[in-house]
Amino acid sequence: MNALQEKVSILLIYTGGTIGMIENSETGVLESFNFEHLKDNMPELKKLGYLIDSIQFDPPMDSSEMGPESWKKLVRIISENYQRYDGFVVLHGTDTMAFTASALSFMLENLSKPVIFTGSQLPIGMLRTDGKENLITAIEIAAAKENGMPIVPEVCIFFENNLLRGNRTRKINADNFNAFRSYNYPALAHAGIYIKYDTTQIYHPVLRKPLKSHYLLDRNIAILKLFPGLSQQVLESILNIPGLKGVVMETFGSGNAPCYEWLLNMLRDAVSRGIVIVNVSQCIAGSVEMHRYETGHKLLEAGVISGYDSTTESAVTKLMFLFGHGLSREEVIEHMSCSLIGEITIPENVLHK
Repeated sequence: MNALQEKVSILLIYTGGTIGMIENSETGVLESFNFEHLKDNMPELKKLGYLIDSIQFDPPMDSSEMGPESWKKLVRIISENYQRYDGFVVLHGTDTMAFTASALSFMLENLSKPVIFTGSQLPIGMLRTDGKENLITAIEIAAAKENGMPIVPEVCIFFENNLLRGNRTRKINADNFNAFRSYNYPALAHAGIYIKYDTTQIYHPVLRKPLKSHYLLDRNIAILKLFPGLSQQVLESILNIPGLKGVVMETFGSGNAPCYEWLLNMLRDAVSRGIVIVNVSQCIAGSVEMHRYETGHKLLEAGVISGYDSTTESAVTKLMFLFGHGLSREEVIEHMSCSLIGEITIPENVLHK
C-alpha cells in the first residue's frame, strides 16, 4: 500500500435505500436501520486502505420520498465537506437515483471531484447481494486519481459494472441487478477484472474554479406524457395548473405528436403565457428531431422547444434549476438549448446555425 493511496479520503453519504435495509423477521418487509450495519457486513472496506468517513440521513429516506429538499441536503453535505475529502459516494435508493444524480449535476457547479451514486437491488446483509460489489467499486472510482487529479470529476451512477453519467442515466429494470442504462451516452468506465475508464467521454472542466453550490429550485414543473386518446380536458387541466412554469412533454418517436388543432392551440396558448414546453422522446434511446416529420414540425411552430436526447429526469431537474434561479422564459429556453454539464448532445446542424 503506497503512501498516496493511504491519504485518499472518501465521504460515504447514506441517504437510505435497499442497500442499507434489513428484513423484518416477523413481517418479511424490508426496513431501514442504522448505517453501522453496512460496516459490520463489509470488513472489506478496511482492506481498501482509504480513509472512509460516513454521514447518515436521520431518518434514512426511501428513494420515493427524495426530492428538492433532500437534494439540497446532499449538496450542503458535499459543499461543507468538499475540502476535506477526495471523493464522495452517495448510497441512494434506486427508484429516484437518476433524478437525484441529474439534479446534483446542475446544483454542484464547477465540480472537480467525483460524486458517485450507488445502491443495490438486494440488502447488503443478504448472501446474494449486489450491494458489496457496487459499493466497493464506487469507492475505488471515487478515490481514483491520475497524476494527482481525480479521474472522474463529475456526478455519476455506478451500478452492476458500469459507471454512467448521472444526468444521462435512467432506471430501466426493477428486478435485475443491471438496473440502470445510459442509452444516449457511452459508459464512462466498465469494471471487470480491472476498472477501464473511457477518459474521452468523461467531463473535465476547462477551467478549475471553486465549487459553487446551488440551492434554488422551482417545483412548478409538470411531465406530460402523450398517449393515443389523450383528451382535451386532461391536457387543458395540466397546462392550466396555477403557477406552472415548465412542462416536459414526452412525445412519440423522434418528437412527434398528433396534429389535432385543439392540441396545437392549447400548446400555443401555454407558450404565449410564458410556459416553457420541452419535447423529449418516450423512447428509451434516440433524440428528438422536430424537423424530421410534419407532426414534429408543427410542435416547433407552436413554440415547443427540443430536448434533443435528454432523459426526462434530466429535463425535469434542469427546468427546476433554471427557473429556481429566476431566469426569464427566454433565458431558460437558451439554457435548455445548450449543454450545461454534458446532459444533452446538440446535433452538428444545430450547433453551426
